[in-house]
Amino acid sequence: EVGALDAVADIVSCCALIEMLAPERIAASPVRTGSGHVHCAHGILPVPAPATAFILHGVPVYAGDIKGELCTPTGAALLKHFVHEFTAMPLMTILSQGYGMGKRDYPAANCVRALFGESPSEESMDEIIELRCNIDDMTGEEIGFAFDKLLNAGAADVYTVPAGMKKNRPGIMLCVLCSVEKRGALVQLIFRHTSTLGIRECRMPRYVLQRETQTAKFEDGTIRLKTAQGFGVKRAKFEYADIAALAERRAITLADAEKIAETAFKEFSE
Repeated sequence: EVGALDAVADIVSCCALIEMLAPERIAASPVRTGSGHVHCAHGILPVPAPATAFILHGVPVYAGDIKGELCTPTGAALLKHFVHEFTAMPLMTILSQGYGMGKRDYPAANCVRALFGESPSEESMDEIIELRCNIDDMTGEEIGFAFDKLLNAGAADVYTVPAGMKKNRPGIMLCVLCSVEKRGALVQLIFRHTSTLGIRECRMPRYVLQRETQTAKFEDGTIRLKTAQGFGVKRAKFEYADIAALAERRAITLADAEKIAETAFKEFSE
């Protein structure tokens, strides 16, 4: 049945339209499969059909309260191939929209909607994931070890917040900031290296300054200057590790090392 002409037309048309639109990223809501049974060439099968369920491995799905097949193997395959992320609607400016209407009548509108738009400038806004869990039975050394593992795996930041736990135990709330792409790997590391039994997830937009790093070379090393600007502000700061290393090499104070770096970057800019 998947090789029928209507399925081929659906697949070819969808691929052609996506090539014409050329979106940088495609996001979709969790897939509503429907429930009940469907009659096909192989007899009566449960919804979602076995092929649909197999294709949707790793995709968030839900049945909903509508009896009927709302996602076919063809639709599942197109979603699995093209969608980068299954999530709620991301922050965007809508430029156009389209609807695909089905023929069957259901209590809810039988349609698929696509929205085409622009995300905020990458220089001013992005999306961050915060993973949180409460811990009251780990030592400081164990938590420090988990910190290193999470940061080395690509976490944007890791921090703890003191918390009063049940049974009057002092504990911490472990918070891990990461990108959407790093979320899965970091969740596994949290479970592996901490004693928590559950992790909460919070997804939020984040305003960011445009960042840049400049480097000045010396005979005995380099100094990096980190700059950030946007939203009407501009700031700069030397990389502490580089300033400290320069001070150690020349047996001078941090303040003197920073003055040397300031002179070097002033000459570099001129």
